[in-house]
Amino acid sequence: MRPYVLGLPRYANVAPLHHFLRLEGFRVLHAVPAELNRLLLSGEVGLSLVSSYFYLKHQDRLGLLPDFSVAVLGRVYSVNLFHKGALPHLARVALTTESATSVALLKLLLKEAGAGPRYERRKGGLELLSAYDGVLLIGDQAIKAYAALLPEVPETPHALPTRFGEVEVADLSTLWFQKTHLPFVFAVWAYRRENPPPKALVQALREARREGLGRLREVAEAEARRLGVHPLLLQHYLWNFRYHLEEPDRLGLKAFAEALGLPFAPMFYPE
Repeated sequence: MRPYVLGLPRYANVAPLHHFLRLEGFRVLHAVPAELNRLLLSGEVGLSLVSSYFYLKHQDRLGLLPDFSVAVLGRVYSVNLFHKGALPHLARVALTTESATSVALLKLLLKEAGAGPRYERRKGGLELLSAYDGVLLIGDQAIKAYAALLPEVPETPHALPTRFGEVEVADLSTLWFQKTHLPFVFAVWAYRRENPPPKALVQALREARREGLGRLREVAEAEARRLGVHPLLLQHYLWNFRYHLEEPDRLGLKAFAEALGLPFAPMFYPE
């Protein structure tokens, strides 16, 4: 019998969920969100952390763990539009190839700001600003790009700058909060409705999250070493996240669905 497969992206913001994960009889498959989305629908992955946009588009086929999310109320630091010039005047924007949620959110926010740029999917980092007015980066790539611009890490996260010469950093979660006063849910744990995860796996994930949040400094230091950035920046980053899909997060997810013109009728994992 093949082991049940768990899908995980290799991003720092999900490290508190799996750094202390102890699995027996299950297999982990690592990939970027866009690839995990595909693998979940094809059945190659049983339970996966998937982008909220993907979940909302396919919620008629997917079940949802009721108490897990990767969400932020305010600044997220790792879903950023690095841009030159005011948002309404952007003409060409390079988009990450790794995530559908961040792209959908950016298009919603720029449309509301009065912008109508030409969007192009491109692999790369800040060097793309030589040819584009803005570049959308997510996850570890966004963190490393921000760290490269940051001269030093201040003691308080509220003092982290968003302008570096001609380059500005628009944090998409912050823009969402200013628009809705709600958290933005970037990812959820989803599974195909006909193939729910074993209870032992769900319990292992809950135990790993409990330990990961209780030992967040250790997780941040390990991820900082992996990314080659200051550990204090990673601590600032990780303590912002909401990992439990509480009522405000569900309201934020519902608001995102409504903004996309989609329904919100989740089927939650039976306890």
